[in-house]
Amino acid sequence: MKDKQQSLWRYGGAICFLLLLGFNVLFTPNFLQIQTLYVNISQVATIAIVAIGMTLVIATAGIDLSVGAVMALAGALSPLIITSSFGESYPALGLTAAIVLPLFVAALCGMFNGYLICNWGIQPIIATLILFISGRGISQVLTNGNLQTFNNEGFAFLGRGEILGLPFQGWLMLVLAIIFSFIVRRTAFGRYLLSVGGNERSAHLAGVPVKKVKIAAYATCSVLAGIAGMIVVSINSASDAARNGELMELDAIAAAVVGGAVLQGGKAPIFGAVFRAVIIQLVKYTLLANGVEDEVALIAKALIIVLAVYVQQTRRAGE
Repeated sequence: MKDKQQSLWRYGGAICFLLLLGFNVLFTPNFLQIQTLYVNISQVATIAIVAIGMTLVIATAGIDLSVGAVMALAGALSPLIITSSFGESYPALGLTAAIVLPLFVAALCGMFNGYLICNWGIQPIIATLILFISGRGISQVLTNGNLQTFNNEGFAFLGRGEILGLPFQGWLMLVLAIIFSFIVRRTAFGRYLLSVGGNERSAHLAGVPVKKVKIAAYATCSVLAGIAGMIVVSINSASDAARNGELMELDAIAAAVVGGAVLQGGKAPIFGAVFRAVIIQLVKYTLLANGVEDEVALIAKALIIVLAVYVQQTRRAGE
């Protein structure tokens, strides 16, 4: 019986994915069209990219509620730079700055979160709540609360570009997943990351630079959120600081936890988070495509998190 339960936990995601595919093939109109695949890849890429960063943070036994606000901030800065006199006078430099500077600011946001947690001893949920509240406010101040529209073909490639007929952000999601999976599995930083989450005191006694590892994890998470924020803005060539990244915290935490990240820390299943992000997006698409209201999709995401945490606790109790 125990072996059957373990098999169900291990292959539950794949079974759920196949069931969703089967249901959509049979009942969802136009599901097999290439445009449907394109839309789902475009929507899941940002969730998966943020979920990768969230997985790193959860691996340290932390949490980051500020990813949506960081998305809004990065997404607000890029159009401001592109439409500035500098960006219009020097298009190439303006485009470079519109990508690099928002990511730099995003990294500072993550370092700020990590500093509060490591040096002031603030609980992660409280420390990141500060930027969760203020980050979006800063974004709206920068944009005067207005919708920003712009036209830049180079920047638009982030959200509307294609490689081999598939969205660029889908390929970017895959590349980032490969890179961070390698980092977690094969590098010293990856070993430090898991040891800090597994037992922070033992890691400290063993000489692991605990504070630096934590700050790096939060900074990386924020940079990935910044990338996602710029992708969202580039899709429509417009930035709405009030909506960009809204409720992304829920999606990213859901993908990470359902993907196998343990809230107590010590695990960082990168591809698990990406695959579960795909499942969550497919659940949302299935509901919406079959006439179910978006509010119900939010309830479904919450139930997915509850189920994932329950499975984790049951598994740990059985070990």
